[in-house]
Amino acid sequence: MESIEDLIESLAGDAEPVRPARNPFLTWLKWTGMAAAYVFFALLISGHRNDLAERLHSPIFIAEMASLVFMVCSAALSASLLSFPDLYQRGRIVYLPLLSAACFAVVMMVAWRLDNPPSPLPVHSYQCTLSIALLSLLPMFSIFRSLRKNASTHAGWAGVNAVLYAFGTGAIWLRLEEATNSIAHVLEWHYLPMLLVGIIGLWLGKKLLKW
Repeated sequence: MESIEDLIESLAGDAEPVRPARNPFLTWLKWTGMAAAYVFFALLISGHRNDLAERLHSPIFIAEMASLVFMVCSAALSASLLSFPDLYQRGRIVYLPLLSAACFAVVMMVAWRLDNPPSPLPVHSYQCTLSIALLSLLPMFSIFRSLRKNASTHAGWAGVNAVLYAFGTGAIWLRLEEATNSIAHVLEWHYLPMLLVGIIGLWLGKKLLKW
């Protein structure tokens, strides 16, 4: 019968080396960089709205885009930390998307009140939600693939943030591409679907990220 020392040596020799997980803040930088590059190349293909230069002089539009970017970046940061069992000892930061979502809601409420009289609605409606969803498939696949390599103990919340990161990336692209100033349209077909997306992310997280 083998001694304990021989058994340990045998098991250690058979074990495959495990690559250390990447620092979550480096992962966050990678994901945000990928999102920015993705939006840039998508706009190269689709073109940007013809009044973009004018809109970039609108404080409320700048606030809307800044708060949307904040939400996407905070979702990516939260997801990267949630991929660690101990949340990388940064437990409070994983709830940053709740603050960014609140800021975004306030900005959109102000934008809705300022849109008076209401801007004309575009001729399309649900097509915007479909466009955002289709564009978000690639970043969604990428972030879930990365999350599965680690060991999240909060799979549902990680899934919510992963999907919001991907859908928010698509929403940034469409807001820069679609020439509409109708806040009613943007709220209904660009941003409110994020609530449903969050529920889907909760289900996907529990399905795909569990051990």
